[in-house]
Amino acid sequence: MILTAAAPPQKYRIASIDILRGAIMIFMALDHVRDFFHANTPDPTDLSTTTLPLFLTRFITHFCAPIFIFLSGISAFLSGQRKTNEELSAFLIKRGIWLILLEVTVVTLGWTFDPAYHIFVFQVIQTIGWSMIVLGLLIRISPSLIFPVGLILVFGHNFVDLMHPPLKGVAWTMLLTSPPAFIPLSETRGIFDLYAILPWMGLMLLGYSAGRWYTKDFPAERRRKILLTLGFGLLIAFVVMRYFNTYGDPNPWSVQKTPTLTLISFLNVTKYPVSLIYELMTIGVALVVLALTENAKGPIVRVISVYGRVPFFYYIIHLYLIHFCTVILFFATGHNIGQAFNGRTFGFRPGDMGFNLGGVYLVWIGIVILLYFPCRWYDQYKRTHGEWYLSYL
Repeated sequence: MILTAAAPPQKYRIASIDILRGAIMIFMALDHVRDFFHANTPDPTDLSTTTLPLFLTRFITHFCAPIFIFLSGISAFLSGQRKTNEELSAFLIKRGIWLILLEVTVVTLGWTFDPAYHIFVFQVIQTIGWSMIVLGLLIRISPSLIFPVGLILVFGHNFVDLMHPPLKGVAWTMLLTSPPAFIPLSETRGIFDLYAILPWMGLMLLGYSAGRWYTKDFPAERRRKILLTLGFGLLIAFVVMRYFNTYGDPNPWSVQKTPTLTLISFLNVTKYPVSLIYELMTIGVALVVLALTENAKGPIVRVISVYGRVPFFYYIIHLYLIHFCTVILFFATGHNIGQAFNGRTFGFRPGDMGFNLGGVYLVWIGIVILLYFPCRWYDQYKRTHGEWYLSYL
């Protein structure tokens, strides 16, 4: 008689969450491929140089980070259905610390390919980590505070735009107002910080609060109505608030010399630091998509869902795969190791190397196809194994 380890019990999963998360992971890779492979990359949001295809390439990826953080909050709530509050709090705090450590080690190395770590890259992973730590603390202290704190952070953080403090130190930059900023640590090392923590944290807290709509006993039709009502409500609020340029984004839109540029100006909301208008637009779309994909089926849905079930695994390997392909192109185009950095944040990425936008899309499609196979393997591995560490990956 052969004894085998029993497969872990199948977790309750919501297909629409996996579909949406898978879609944003795919689009996220497009933005990162553009970072590494677009030759002489102009700023896609600079109205004086951008084009509609270039802007839309950047615009579609604006939905990735906020939706991912919001869905992480929903997933945290659902994982708590199998834990006590104390157990969930401890898990989220430990996982948050783990993510921060990975950001400054594994993820930073993936971005820079600099083993000496002259620059630490602080982006979405460390923001999720800090958000999980605070969420874990709120669950332990008073779960009733999660929703109001999330509302205050999301809807109130743009009041900072009206403030003019005499000093704006590192804490102010990292917590509230970080555009892409360099924070020196020494003469040779520093932090490249892109994500102000608190505004993004609000999205995770609101996502956690929305998780109750996805419990087994919550009526599916009621959930769909709530999602559609809130989603379209947020999108209407986005259009109205953006149109009147009153509150919610420090960079107002304006009429331009062509209708296309005017449209770009209107949609060119602020991500660094994230604005309320940006959050209304992205989360509004997310809620509508969640409602409309509740019963989605078919081969395309199954493929997209694979990416959505292993998001952190995907994030790590997509970063290294893209940068590894950049190294191949670097040497194939006649560059030498002495040109690998030349003062740039990303190693092996000289500014004049790469393709036009069409070439970027071809590389992106190839990267996504290649990523499917390891993601499918890891998804199946997680389904059939129950080791404790898998919950952290």
